[in-house]
Amino acid sequence: MVNMSNNVTLPQKSGLPFLSEGFSFWKRQQHDWKITVARTSMDRLAYQIVYPYLSIYIVALGASATQLGLINAIGMIIAGLFGPYTGWFIDRIGPKKVYLVGITLMAISYLTYGLAHNWGLTVVAMIAYWMGTSTSIHSCATICGNCLVNRDRATGMMVCETFAAGLLGMAGPIIGAFMVNKFGGVNTGGIRPLFFAGLIITVGTFSLVFTQLSSQKWTLPNKGGESLFKGIFQVFKSGKNLKRWLFISAISQLPISMVFPFSQVFASQIKGASAWILGAMVTGAALTSIVFAIPLGRLADKVGRRKVLFMTIPLFLLSNVMLILAPSPVFLVLAGILQGFYYIGSPITAAIERELVPSEYMGRWVGITRFFKMTIGAILALTAGIIWDKIGPQYIFITFIAIELLVRFPLLISMPETLNRQIKKELPL
Repeated sequence: MVNMSNNVTLPQKSGLPFLSEGFSFWKRQQHDWKITVARTSMDRLAYQIVYPYLSIYIVALGASATQLGLINAIGMIIAGLFGPYTGWFIDRIGPKKVYLVGITLMAISYLTYGLAHNWGLTVVAMIAYWMGTSTSIHSCATICGNCLVNRDRATGMMVCETFAAGLLGMAGPIIGAFMVNKFGGVNTGGIRPLFFAGLIITVGTFSLVFTQLSSQKWTLPNKGGESLFKGIFQVFKSGKNLKRWLFISAISQLPISMVFPFSQVFASQIKGASAWILGAMVTGAALTSIVFAIPLGRLADKVGRRKVLFMTIPLFLLSNVMLILAPSPVFLVLAGILQGFYYIGSPITAAIERELVPSEYMGRWVGITRFFKMTIGAILALTAGIIWDKIGPQYIFITFIAIELLVRFPLLISMPETLNRQIKKELPL
């Protein structure tokens, strides 16, 4: 009788741990982190509506590939220069006010894109976008880094990724493709309304953060008069391997500047992709996040961050190979699906970054890394445009693959695992 009872109850118990663990995970997280998940998800919805057509829109307004790279480069370099200052302010006044400034800049960006009738005005929109997204992500990263403990960090970032790049990330391209076809196809007139949709959603995120996010801040006591440069010096005293990480993190950001701005133009102009295929590529990437983000996040919180990165990086590199060689639209969609592994590897990379310094230095540290990411990204964004015009479009993706294999991968192998690392908090003398 006892054995029969055990046989009946075991299946009941085995089916519940995942849901129970998920509920327990969500319940123990801080309110501010939950608000950042909601805001990030709404922001990604707005971006995914626009993203499949953004570069195509700029080119349709008269920009060449080199000018497209230049537009991205200008926006990134200006955002990068402000990164350390943003972190310095976050560490003193808290992330909320800085967050709201960033969201306001993103709203200005969408509005400017919507009103642009020549590619020159898109430079203003791109600067506002990069400064806005850099500042808002900086604030979000500080909240995320301080609200999540190590054992929950990768999972927490993947929860955000599942909702943002996953569920709403799938909805965005579908909405965008429907709107483009309704308003006239893949041209300036058909794409322009997307930016006003992004503007409306962004205003909604401002309201959410303004009313729901607390004014919590993480600062060192009695350091209000500390200068920016002294603060940066103290950051590098607070942890090991930080200089090496600057190069790893900068290269990890390259797809944002070197791959994604050109992949949709490549698919459209070189491979002949329609509006629906362009949307399907982005939707496929979002589907990858839905299926794999949380499981791989849990795995990273159990076996380590680097082991999971060594799984996701090759899959993203394969997506670039498939994009170059794609003989049909089906392969373009498959390339888009594999691109989704970048959005899984990126939060895991960010988890390592957050675990390298104490919480009191988080804002400045994220600002320093963002400066290096944006500076190197800006240089290679411009380089990518020149490569497209002077050598050949496919060589953009080949160059990126070479940088990943020859530089980032060896450096990442040399980094220690941070999952169970305890940071010793050293106050400045």
